[in-house]
Amino acid sequence: MGCEEIRLVKPTLGLKNKALEYRQEHFDFGEQVINGSSLFDKIASYEEWLEKVIANANMETVDPDWVLTDTFFALRMSDNKIVGIVDLRYQLNDFLRDFGHCGYSVRPSERRKGYAAEILKQICLAARKHGLKQLQLSAEKNNTASIKTIEKNGGNYCRSFTVENEEAYVYLINL
Repeated sequence: MGCEEIRLVKPTLGLKNKALEYRQEHFDFGEQVINGSSLFDKIASYEEWLEKVIANANMETVDPDWVLTDTFFALRMSDNKIVGIVDLRYQLNDFLRDFGHCGYSVRPSERRKGYAAEILKQICLAARKHGLKQLQLSAEKNNTASIKTIEKNGGNYCRSFTVENEEAYVYLINL
């Protein structure tokens, strides 16, 4: 089954229930970390998370300990279901130096359908429109699906680093 058409949309209050269902599916699947979610996996209140996401998307209100970031839900057009989440960080600070410009996750029940590759393709277009010349991403060495997604979008291996005793690879995508 192939990937249906998706579009990247900014989180809104109107998407609260769909977003909470999306998050719960990750938790039910035993995943406590939702990559690319701007800490949606850590904050109890959707409204509090939404406030932070909106603040971090604006140069005047971005958290001084963070970087300018846009967060998007990947919404499937046919049924408006959230199939993924992605964040695009416009600069890298010391913490992000290895991790890169974006992270993304796909809903467990929607994996292996091409959504991750489409999300990354669309985020590359958004990054190019914003003036970035290349996108840096990382994936843990054992995350074969993410590595394939990055390579499918033109990612080239750059170097490796260690995070929480796991080896991870850094890739660059020229935009």
